[in-house]
Amino acid sequence: MTGLLGDYAGEVISAYIVSLALIGGLVWLSALQARRARKQLKRAESRHG
Repeated sequence: MTGLLGDYAGEVISAYIVSLALIGGLVWLSALQARRARKQLKRAESRHG
């Protein structure tokens, strides 16, 4: 019983880590995209006065 529970807990923990990594990656990519968009917006504003 303990072995089965240990395997199950290991799977749950690894799935949790994978999902956290995916969420972290998405947040990082969206932050990069927002920074890039902000730079483009500043550049466009400076061109138009």
